[in-house]
Amino acid sequence: MQGILNYATEILLLLFLIITFLQSGIDKVFDWKGNLTWLKEHFAGTPLQNLVPALLGIVLLSETTAGILCAVGLYQIVIMGNDTIALYGAMMSCISLLMLLFGQRTAKDYEGAKTIAVYFIPAIFLVFLLQN
Repeated sequence: MQGILNYATEILLLLFLIITFLQSGIDKVFDWKGNLTWLKEHFAGTPLQNLVPALLGIVLLSETTAGILCAVGLYQIVIMGNDTIALYGAMMSCISLLMLLFGQRTAKDYEGAKTIAVYFIPAIFLVFLLQN
């Protein structure tokens, strides 16, 4: 119980990232066609337009990896008091969000880019907490 209290902020942030990235990955798997159609339209006329299927796959792997690492990290913090995998999960979350931010900026979707920044703040804060 003391481990949970010592890592309360980290645990809550990990839960946030697990929900965010596993849900997003699951959505991409179960609605690949819908996501692909929307993204092809979103990136039409940009340098990324011909890369959308490959980039969607990369984002899917990145987000799923981030979610899984965060889940394993959460387990390790609660059960073993070790936060190494949680740090990797937080870092992978930030990398995933940076990829998404790059895409939104490339598509000139500045409102979408602002939304990514909202997710980036808790993710980078978690990296900071786990590094100290």
